[in-house]
Amino acid sequence: MTGAPNRKADMFRSEHDLEQALTTPRPELVADLAEGSGDLVILGAGGKMGPTLSVLARRALDEAGRGGDTVYAVSRFGDAATRERLAAERVVPVPFDLLSDADFAELPDAPSVIFMVGAKFGAATNSSWAWEVNAALPDRVARRYRDSAISALSTGNVYPFVPSASGGSVESDTPAPVGEYAMSCLGRERVFEFAAVTRGTRVSLVRLNYAIDLRYGVLADIGSTVLAGAPVDLTTGTVNVVWQGYANEVVLRSLGHASDAVFTLNLTGPEQLGVRRVAERFGELLDTEVAFAGEPAPTALLNDAGRCFELFGYPGVPAGTLIEWQADWLRQGLPTSGKPTKWAVRDGRF
Repeated sequence: MTGAPNRKADMFRSEHDLEQALTTPRPELVADLAEGSGDLVILGAGGKMGPTLSVLARRALDEAGRGGDTVYAVSRFGDAATRERLAAERVVPVPFDLLSDADFAELPDAPSVIFMVGAKFGAATNSSWAWEVNAALPDRVARRYRDSAISALSTGNVYPFVPSASGGSVESDTPAPVGEYAMSCLGRERVFEFAAVTRGTRVSLVRLNYAIDLRYGVLADIGSTVLAGAPVDLTTGTVNVVWQGYANEVVLRSLGHASDAVFTLNLTGPEQLGVRRVAERFGELLDTEVAFAGEPAPTALLNDAGRCFELFGYPGVPAGTLIEWQADWLRQGLPTSGKPTKWAVRDGRF
C-alpha cells in the first residue's frame, strides 16, 4: 500500500510515521476524485477518523489537480493541537458545535459532505443524548445540505449477531439492532433515507466495522490485554477489522456512488479473525503468556464487505500485517488512546 511500511524493518517509529501512512492517497482514490469538482465539508472532523480522513482528502485532491477546491473540517475542536495540525495541512478548520442552537446556514456550502458525528460510549446511561446525536442531528444536516452528496458513517451494529461461519451480514439483510446505540444508529440511517426519498438528496450509508489506527481499535484492545497479562475474553470469538487508511479512502470514494436511491455499503476487512488465534499471535510477537476467559458464543457481529471489494478493491494491508504492526507499536510503548472499543459487548450497552 502506498505510504505504508510493508516489511518488519519498516514498522512505524512515531505517530508522524503512522499519520503519513494513513494520509497518503492511493492512485485509485486520486483517479476517482479527479472526476469531480467542488469543495468538501467533513462534519465531525475532530473525532478518531476525522483528522486523517481530512488530510487524506486534501492530499488526494491536490494530486487529482483539484488544489483549488477547499476541504472544510467542522468540529468543536476541543483539542487545539488537532485544529493546528489540520490547518498546517491546508485543511480549513471550522470550529462549530453541531449540537448547539447555532444557525447551520453559517456552515460552508459544498457539493460533497461527509457526516462522521456519532455518540456511542455512554449511550446506555444517557440514551436521549445518543438519539439526539445519532438520529436528530442528521435531520438538521440533511436539510442544510439537501442539494449535496452526503456520505454518512454508520455501523455494523445495525445488524443482528450472526453465526461465525455465516460469512457475515450483507447490505440487503434486515437490520436488527441491539441496544440504544445501535437503534439510534439505524435511526440515523432512516433520517438520511427520508431526505433521499422526500427531497432527492443523494446519500451513501457506510456501515463500518472496526477501523484499525494502532492508537486504538480492536487489535489495540486485544494486544494491550495480552501485554498486561490479563485474560482475553473469548465470548465474542470472531471479529472483523480493517486498516483505517483503506476505510478513509472508501468513505471518500463512496461519495461518487451517493444516490437518491440510497447507496448502502459494508466496510470492513476480508478476514474473519478468530479472537483466540489473534491473542496467541500477540503472545508470540510480544513474548508473553496468554490467558483466556470464557467460551466462544455461536454468534458474532460480522459484516460481509464483498460489495465494497468489488467496487474499490481489497485493502492494501492484510490483517496479519496489522497484527504485526500493532504488536510492534505496543512493544515500543507508542501512544494509545486509552479508550477501549468495547467490541466484545453483546447486550448493546455501551
